Amino acid sequence: MTGSGLPFFVYGTLLPGRHNHDRFLRGRTSGERPAVLPGALLYEGPGYPYAIEGHGTVHGALVTAAPGSYAELLGILDDLEEYLGPDHPRNLYERVVRRAVPVNGPGSGEPVRAWVYFAAAAVTRSLRTGGTPVPGGNWLTRPPPPAPRTP
Repeated sequence: MTGSGLPFFVYGTLLPGRHNHDRFLRGRTSGERPAVLPGALLYEGPGYPYAIEGHGTVHGALVTAAPGSYAELLGILDDLEEYLGPDHPRNLYERVVRRAVPVNGPGSGEPVRAWVYFAAAAVTRSLRTGGTPVPGGNWLTRPPPPAPRTP
């Protein structure tokens, strides 16, 4: 599936207001709007989430690259998500095309093809057997992690 010029569906630290949004997306986008990703589940990771295929919905945002910055943004996000190429054995995430659904504004409810970074195969297997799901598939409304124990 070709995906040249597609928006990106983001669901964790790249969401507006989160630290990676400011570091990697600020000034490189022309639009950001709330959206959902049907057919996916969200899991806790080490400070960031993983999305995997599943019977659920992940909440996030559709991000459109600013004119002239698509190739740069694609490279930046591939590096951040440790994506080296389709099915590469060292991938942390796989970049795949899926349909996300904007939840407000023009075109609400109409699926949009977008790039999504799903957990790579080995990570997905680990999450399915012992991962911690994010309730409701929303990284922004998950309960805070437990405080470290003190002796």
